[in-house]
Amino acid sequence: MAPSLGSGSTRILLIVSLLLCLRQQAVVDAAIVEHTFHVGNLTVERLGQRQVITAVNGQFPGPKVEARNGDTLLVRVVNNSPYNITIHWHGVLQRLSAWADGPAMVTQCPILPGSGAGSSYTYRFNVTGQEGTLWWHAHVSFLRATVYGALLIRPRPGVPYPFPAPHAEHTLLLGEWWNASATLVDVERQAFLTGGQPANSVALTINGMPGLSHAHKEMHHLRVARGNTYLLRLVNAALNYQLFFKVAAHNFTVVAVDACYTDPYHTDVIIIAPGQTVDALMHAGAAPGRRYYVAAQVYQSIANATYSATARALLRYDDDAKDAAKTIIMSPRMPALNDSATAQRFYGSLTGLLRDGKPTVPQRVDTRMVVTYGLAIAPCLPAQTLCNRTRGSLAASMNNVSFQLPATMSLLEASRSRSSGVYTRDFPDRPPVMFDFTNAAAVNRNMSLMVTSKGTRVKALRYNETVEVVLQNTAVLGTENHPLHLHGFNFYVLAQGTGNYYYLIRKKKIRKNLVNPQQRNTIAVPAGGWAVIRFTADNPGVWLMHCHLEAHLPFGLAMAFDVQDGPTPDAMLPPPPNDYPPC
Repeated sequence: MAPSLGSGSTRILLIVSLLLCLRQQAVVDAAIVEHTFHVGNLTVERLGQRQVITAVNGQFPGPKVEARNGDTLLVRVVNNSPYNITIHWHGVLQRLSAWADGPAMVTQCPILPGSGAGSSYTYRFNVTGQEGTLWWHAHVSFLRATVYGALLIRPRPGVPYPFPAPHAEHTLLLGEWWNASATLVDVERQAFLTGGQPANSVALTINGMPGLSHAHKEMHHLRVARGNTYLLRLVNAALNYQLFFKVAAHNFTVVAVDACYTDPYHTDVIIIAPGQTVDALMHAGAAPGRRYYVAAQVYQSIANATYSATARALLRYDDDAKDAAKTIIMSPRMPALNDSATAQRFYGSLTGLLRDGKPTVPQRVDTRMVVTYGLAIAPCLPAQTLCNRTRGSLAASMNNVSFQLPATMSLLEASRSRSSGVYTRDFPDRPPVMFDFTNAAAVNRNMSLMVTSKGTRVKALRYNETVEVVLQNTAVLGTENHPLHLHGFNFYVLAQGTGNYYYLIRKKKIRKNLVNPQQRNTIAVPAGGWAVIRFTADNPGVWLMHCHLEAHLPFGLAMAFDVQDGPTPDAMLPPPPNDYPPC
């Protein structure tokens, strides 16, 4: 007897048929998005000075890449610049496409200048399961100061946003500018030779414009219609500074960070660290007859820091007065330069949006790590010809290992070819010495805590194991809010705060959010503080975790995870593409 329409077997067949239809429709909806990036010299004028920069396709910032959830991207990069180059697709998970991640000497050797072998490379990757604002940037030297652009991933056709649909959107890339007689590569080179900090930038930018002129030259303009709601897509592409962001007389509702949806968070100020993105709704309902400045200002978490800068853009309503000279321009009231309370209130208040059918926090933990990090001192290298060999070179470390990139082969290639002598799989799960991490007076009297050594040591992970990491800032040579970026994964931020994590955990003063924590790929860990993150290592490859303050990566504030293949072909990293750059 045939089963009735309501029987269990029929329901199963209907569900299977529906799933197959949905899968087929997803394949039909997916597209292949192709771009060619020509990297070369570009002459621009900013702040009254003409300057040659490295840029993509003659644009600064670079071209916007747009795709939909499920699309495949093919981006051919041709290097016509005088420098080695790679492109990192910041926040793209690179599922089974680690060869396309981009950090030099981690997942690939650089694309060489010129027209010979190795002067071009096609990045191939898929963006299934991702929606929101990401970005791309150079991952060699300081070149990302001018080689960057937005990467926008929209929902599949017919799929709405999980928030009220905006009328339109504006993408704002926040950056830094150097009026340097030398190139940015030379700025980094000089810091290496002396063993000290690189020269500061002279200005911030919004979409490449500093906006400092009262005549509104070199200023980006946003046009809005009264009564409409806009999605602002913010990217902090600055090299070394976190930023406060405000629009005079306007408020925001944050709906996503790092291309991960959040519960709606209402605020009049956004704080955004280098590498991070924020999606925020803004209602255009301010008083008529006026214009409004958009401002990005440096946030300093270092004690006694004095450097500050502000970039401005101009928000104009479609119905504003035609005579600009008679129009009042409102300026936002910005937080103090060192307003860490406002910064941490923003960072700590965000929660993740729970959605049906989407992954939630893994409850079981297989590997627990404690990673202390901060600045340090290391012996001057022979090539650091201007370094004070008595004082040593400024460095940085994680668990007292100052990360050193390999010179002859990328970490990923060494991992897959099982080459020896390139790196070791013994990055420690704990710091070598436990101490009162944030007690500056005690820490900086103990020279042994300040000295580190170079090494290329990675942490090996089994496929699909869940990892929980306590990230603890130390007071060695001063505390600072470091934005730590993990390639290849989004992670859950279970808790964050200031002070010594282990003191607080003993006092039972820490509560982990295991229900709806925010997800990120870059976390701004509080100065003199800590954060607890958790992720599942379900993506084979070698994945860098590093400070996104660009000065700190060459200092050694980095480590890497080497994630092994899974048990089935769909969990194994394929071999590299034919045009994979040689070293």
